[in-house]
Amino acid sequence: MAMIEVGFERQNFYPLKRKSALLLKLIAVVFAVLLFCEFLIYYLAIFQCNWPEVKTTAYDGEQASHEPVLKAMFLADTHLLGEFLGHWLDKLRREWQMERAFQTALWLLQPEVVFILGDVFDEGKWSTPEAWADDVERFQKMFRHPSHVQLKVVAGNHDIGFHYEMNTYKVERFEKVFSSERLFSWKGINFVMVNSVALNGDGCGICSEAEAELIEVSHRLNCSREQARGSRRCGPGPLLPVSAPVLLQHYPLYRRSDANCSGDDAAPPEERNIPFKENYDVLSREASQKVCQGVMMLIHVAVRLSSPCMSASRAPRLEQLLWWLQPRLVLSGHTHSACEVHHGGRVPEFSVPSFSWRNRNNPSFIMGSITPTDYALSKCYLPREDVVLVIYCGAVGFLVVLTLSHLGLLASPFLSGLNLLRKRKTR
Repeated sequence: MAMIEVGFERQNFYPLKRKSALLLKLIAVVFAVLLFCEFLIYYLAIFQCNWPEVKTTAYDGEQASHEPVLKAMFLADTHLLGEFLGHWLDKLRREWQMERAFQTALWLLQPEVVFILGDVFDEGKWSTPEAWADDVERFQKMFRHPSHVQLKVVAGNHDIGFHYEMNTYKVERFEKVFSSERLFSWKGINFVMVNSVALNGDGCGICSEAEAELIEVSHRLNCSREQARGSRRCGPGPLLPVSAPVLLQHYPLYRRSDANCSGDDAAPPEERNIPFKENYDVLSREASQKVCQGVMMLIHVAVRLSSPCMSASRAPRLEQLLWWLQPRLVLSGHTHSACEVHHGGRVPEFSVPSFSWRNRNNPSFIMGSITPTDYALSKCYLPREDVVLVIYCGAVGFLVVLTLSHLGLLASPFLSGLNLLRKRKTR
């Protein structure tokens, strides 16, 4: 009787042991795939990115001095989903992707400053105060950063609305979180950040305030240039670095379409020839022509000098302003795709692709090594969403095969191959 009980226990033990082994294998595979797709793949992708090299020597007479290099990251169009259009699964997936990409980039690349070129939120243009507070809290968690890293944000049309939707409340709400500074200087480099949504030049209250702020910025930049040449017309006061500014905006300068754009993260071929709408997809033609005509200026100040909303006494001052501001580089977002344009053959503009899988299968960001007199840019690609999905699908297929093999419902590929080899040998 005792022997019968022992035999019965052994019969129950072996199936239980096989089930435990199967469960452990399944857990190990699931854990390994999740670890790779949700963490390690970001390190693998961003580890391949390197800061571009830039000339760091400036000559002053016979003495050479090394200019400091600022490491800056530029990303755009994160579009954090809101309470109306954002499905919870979509939020979870895409926001986790951006959080892991950003945190991994901070850890591996060690940037000194990060610029986000607008459309931080997807529903900021109509979100309630409660929804806005929730979106801001999620943003601060996702894009948390050490105190020694600066994070600067410019407004986009999804943050405060298009020109016809924009109002003082939305602008002030945005600027309360992200600051309203228009001029940021570090390591001898000037960055000008402007609310490009307010540059229709139609004399609206917010537009007039934006123009006044830019007049002040231009005055400060010009005074620094003049006093560096020995002039004292501006009087005492702190000087800005004598360096042509880097201009940061959400809307791109005017171009007819993306027909001349190329690269892995440019717009799809079937979309490149679609004409852009002025003041919707890009800034107006009149504003951009001032750059293309050879006037090196801040495009955000390119209001219409011939506009009936502008008084005659103000026109000469703005005309002078166009000559004062001399940008060496323009960076923009909004289109969700990459593009490099040289306006008038002299002013380079780079459109930064979207940082989110929701807008691109292959998001990326720009890395810039910048000095007061020079710069170098490179692209850093994030993991492709379709690659991650293929890995997950492959893992699911492997788990199904593994489970069926353990249950005896499917012959093990290894055993099948071994049996096939044995049959060939016996022949």
